[in-house]
Amino acid sequence: MKTICLVAALICAVASPAAAQSVSEVLTFLMTNQSVNTGNPAQDLAAAQATSDTISRALLANLATLPVSASSSGFTYRLNNTLGTFERVTPSFGPFFVERALTAGTLQASMGLTFQELRFTTLDGRALRNGSLVLTANKFVNQSAPFDVNQLTLKIDASVATLYGNVGVTDRLELGFAMPVVSLRLDGSRVNTYFGSSYIQATATATAVGLADVVARGKYILYADSGTSLGAAVDVRLPTGRQEDLLGAGSTSARFAGIGSIESGPWSGHVNAGITVGGLAREINYSGALAWAASDRVTVTGELLGRWLDSPGGITEVTGPNSSIAGVETTRLLPDTSKLNIVTVMPGVKWNLSGTWVLAANVGVPLTKAGLVSPAIPFIGLDYAFGR
Repeated sequence: MKTICLVAALICAVASPAAAQSVSEVLTFLMTNQSVNTGNPAQDLAAAQATSDTISRALLANLATLPVSASSSGFTYRLNNTLGTFERVTPSFGPFFVERALTAGTLQASMGLTFQELRFTTLDGRALRNGSLVLTANKFVNQSAPFDVNQLTLKIDASVATLYGNVGVTDRLELGFAMPVVSLRLDGSRVNTYFGSSYIQATATATAVGLADVVARGKYILYADSGTSLGAAVDVRLPTGRQEDLLGAGSTSARFAGIGSIESGPWSGHVNAGITVGGLAREINYSGALAWAASDRVTVTGELLGRWLDSPGGITEVTGPNSSIAGVETTRLLPDTSKLNIVTVMPGVKWNLSGTWVLAANVGVPLTKAGLVSPAIPFIGLDYAFGR
């Protein structure tokens, strides 16, 4: 565990962009366009900036507000008053991201480290990486294809390592933290094609490595009886990530959630519903999980995570008459008024390697196209409980 902490400290110590410009500045530079003669360069610049801001918010929704692992340890203990010893409450190691109402138990602590990889391929359903994203275009009104068009290639990848821990203050109260460190890579180019001839207008890259927004969290059991339990949780995200590099939301947010769990033998079900205020945007989130303890050492889970953010997340093409060339229509890429609605399904498995070490692996598959989308999000983690 000392090695993990040392690695995290070293990453934070060198957390600075590889390029002179921030990630948000490079993104704006790639989006800015004045080579297509629209007759209104001021409107072009405003449209490019607005679209760049939309992409930035969509990226922040995936990084600065990325759901972190559930606070609960894979092991939950309670005192057996008859035997005078502590024993496990359930054979299940619990879900990955969906909280279960049970806490770890009095003075039971755990720590873990997880890794996620995101490779964004589409923006609001439009391909990003093959150069087909049209920013601005001119076409004659009697023709279907543009004669002057700016197109963008944008490659955005992110690796997220999260160090987390929790401790049961009492059998009902649990406190914890999550500290994500993000490596973000952006590589893009803008190409202008004029009557069939293509010219590279701009290329740029940016890299940022650093601490994202740290989460302080607490969970309390409101009711527990015969395998049924209800709880409440509060997660506070602190603005520790650099907003200019799209690693942090720039302000504090708080998530308030209700938790319901049913544990019956090897099967368990969990539902969460909550609201987030502050930070990037107001958010309503909901989730559910079904877990099956296939054996004393293996738990198979299926989870569904839903998020609705009160923040613009879509883009659209707007076409109108060219301001300076008769018989020509101009198309611009602009943000629309739709809100970000993100739904992800996550099948996975947890395996008790030995003692109180639990290896976790799953893959997130998005069910919606809103915002920036990574078609698959592999996840692997290692959890250690300081056992009884």
